[in-house]
Amino acid sequence: MDGTRPSRVELTGEAADLLRRLTAQHGPLMFHQSGGCCDGSAPMCYPANEFVTSDADVLLGALVVPDVPDAVPFWMSRAQYEYWKHTHLTVDVVPGRGSGFSVEAPEGVRFLIRSRLFTETELHALGIVPTLQLPAG
Repeated sequence: MDGTRPSRVELTGEAADLLRRLTAQHGPLMFHQSGGCCDGSAPMCYPANEFVTSDADVLLGALVVPDVPDAVPFWMSRAQYEYWKHTHLTVDVVPGRGSGFSVEAPEGVRFLIRSRLFTETELHALGIVPTLQLPAG
């Protein structure tokens, strides 16, 4: 690490391409990951400010997409964050129909989260104490 905080969320190239197209259609966008069942377990993409966030949500990051003027904030419900705070998320796109409320639904694709656990170095840089400590030796 170079002393900077690791990102919590990033995009694949395919997700960035889709966000460019969707921004041209809908204007500035945002993501919210609720952690509910069914569609709630997928990241939902909305026109910015059409989904109201509160103290019950955590801003994981602002995704910078080349050729998109405004960064795309990625929010997660605080309850879901408690489960996923040890993971790095990557927003990807796969074929299939997403939720009717998410702006990509008519495109025949849906956003999907891929995740990996943060390394010990990343956890330390983020100020997260691992919840499971294995005995040495």
